[in-house]
Amino acid sequence: MNIEVHSISVMMNGRNIFTNVSLVVGSNEMVAITGPSGCGKTTLLNCLGLIQKIQNGKIMIDGKSVANWSDKAKAKFWHDHATFIYQDYGILEDETVAYNVTLNKHNSHRDDVQKILEKVGLGGRGKEAASILSGGEKQRLGIARAIFKDADIIYADEPTASLDAGNRQLVVDLLHQRAKKGAAVILATHDERLVRECDKVIDLINFR
Repeated sequence: MNIEVHSISVMMNGRNIFTNVSLVVGSNEMVAITGPSGCGKTTLLNCLGLIQKIQNGKIMIDGKSVANWSDKAKAKFWHDHATFIYQDYGILEDETVAYNVTLNKHNSHRDDVQKILEKVGLGGRGKEAASILSGGEKQRLGIARAIFKDADIIYADEPTASLDAGNRQLVVDLLHQRAKKGAAVILATHDERLVRECDKVIDLINFR
């Protein structure tokens, strides 16, 4: 699954956030959106995920324009094809670790869930409440959810921000693995080391 962006612009409160951004994100690619704080990295990520409206330009997914997609069509896109790794984790604090992977109580004890938790360093903790996890552990739990869903497109907002060096590399390796298996991985990040490991870089300082 690929995303094509043609000259999109976003304005908020009378201020241009970015102007005339164009890019292509293909399967098997990791693409970094970078730039200084406040330049619109998360906004562009949300545009690519059909969350934020654009003022002009065009976004296409697998050759189809999304301009006239209904809310129902967008919801189906998220259900069937996409997942989002949030900077603020997006974790359901009152649910178990395993439930946060599957978002389905009936699936939260499956063997593959436990294997995925082991991959992200949370093996044996599936029955614990997500609320007791540290910030870095919650970030890795978000990665586990993306792995479980096996999404065609992974959107990630600052996926290494809360991690120490060892866990940072674990997350980077897991994202690389998803790309190698065919996912398009789109990252908003200020982590220069992560940027260097991506196939393409969109520096928003060039689109102000």
